[in-house]
Amino acid sequence: MVDTSEEELLTVQEVARRLRVNEATVRRWIKTGALEAIKLPHNGKREIYRIRQSTLNSILTYLHISES
Repeated sequence: MVDTSEEELLTVQEVARRLRVNEATVRRWIKTGALEAIKLPHNGKREIYRIRQSTLNSILTYLHISES
């Protein structure tokens, strides 16, 4: 089991780059509940999210298995 207290948190941009999709796509996945993310407190126009490395790893594993 992964210790989530010390797990790396990734930005929307980092996740989009690794999945080779647009940042808007990642944000849409988060808003629809398709991608689990942590919403950070923020006073700006756009929401700030972080995605756990383990969440991204799960997606990458699923995509790799699906391609086989």
